[in-house]
Amino acid sequence: MQIRCVLLFVVVGFATPLVPAVDKPNILLIMADDVGTDVLGSYGGGSYKTPRLDQLTESGMRFTHCYSMPVCHPTRIALMTGRYPFRLKNPKWGSFPKDAEQQTFAHVMKKAGYATAVAGKWQICMMRDDLDHAQRLGFDESCLFGWHEGPRYHSPMIYQNGELRKGLKDRYGPDVYVEFLIDFIERNEDRPFLAYYPMALCHDVTDDLKDPVPFGPEGHYDSFKTMAEAMDVRVGRLMDALERLKLREKTVVIFTTDNGTPKSSIYSAEPNPDSKKKDKYIRVPVVSKVGDKEVPGGKGNLTDDGTNVPLLVNWPGTIRPGQVVNDLVDFSDFLPTVADLGGGDLPANVKSDGRSFAGRIRGSGKAVRDWAFAEHGGKHWVRTHDWKLYSDGKLFDMKHDPGEKKIVAANRQDAADARKRLTAVLRSLNGDQ
Repeated sequence: MQIRCVLLFVVVGFATPLVPAVDKPNILLIMADDVGTDVLGSYGGGSYKTPRLDQLTESGMRFTHCYSMPVCHPTRIALMTGRYPFRLKNPKWGSFPKDAEQQTFAHVMKKAGYATAVAGKWQICMMRDDLDHAQRLGFDESCLFGWHEGPRYHSPMIYQNGELRKGLKDRYGPDVYVEFLIDFIERNEDRPFLAYYPMALCHDVTDDLKDPVPFGPEGHYDSFKTMAEAMDVRVGRLMDALERLKLREKTVVIFTTDNGTPKSSIYSAEPNPDSKKKDKYIRVPVVSKVGDKEVPGGKGNLTDDGTNVPLLVNWPGTIRPGQVVNDLVDFSDFLPTVADLGGGDLPANVKSDGRSFAGRIRGSGKAVRDWAFAEHGGKHWVRTHDWKLYSDGKLFDMKHDPGEKKIVAANRQDAADARKRLTAVLRSLNGDQ
């Protein structure tokens, strides 16, 4: 595989900070929507221009084994709570468990003295029915589009701090979210802040409204390529703002995504003549180049194409440039990591699944996980780097068969130890359900 950007490789086990780390760094957590590793140049992607994200990689840390859930809602639950969704009784789509509202990473950071804000995609409630939901979950300020209520991109429908914002005709949603976050950062440059940016990009448009949402200037919905490159530009604008405010060395930037690249993207609101269902929009396949291979989107699958997502961490002056980290990370790890970075305490009387990788970020730690977890649609798996065991007993050799084409035979001797170890993990998790 040919990596487009040039990387300076550092053996992470011996990487030490360049200067003493800031005690309470600002934290900018960016989570793009529907973006697999195949999209980023720094992971070998060749179909899209992502220079600003590639620059973050070159000057920071790239993780190769970060695993999300294969769709967005359970990923967001795990990220915000540090717990696997099954522990919260697998909240129904678009909801957030009430008994976990005080246990989010935003509350952890507020208690640690941080200003907190969120902008972009919420998808854990219907905003019109619960206008103060983001504030209740620990965010001082919010700028969120009305999920399944209106547009997220062109002429967006946005709730800002619990009120429907006016005057957004002909505005582009991602610009509004970034402007909001930059304003928040400017107003809080003299105190530690947590800015959470769950991007609308690169999910396609809302397609279940009575009237189709507006097109872009080109007369059709933005292609996946257009959205991927727009994502990179908005990340760059946030980096430029931090540079202008002289906050880069005081700010940990974490970039990840909620699941793999989609299999297709909506192109037009015209009814699809080939669809057996009425009112289906025209979709086009999403296929990305990685090296000399064409990779179709894997969102929704529990395979690597659906769950192995980018994770970049950048902190000038603390993280040595060009590190490639092979540690296992799953989405329950973000809450304890953010808490650890900011000196926050984990929620009391809550069994957390996450493990902090802040030590690795600071240059003083080591791998903290022996296995990672993902779940979807009543199935789940646990995995190491080399082996992956599903809840139905199917074992795969991920080192030699990353596409999961062949189930490992039950009598295969070199897999016996891995099967035994991962079976014990599954049983311990099943016992907690």
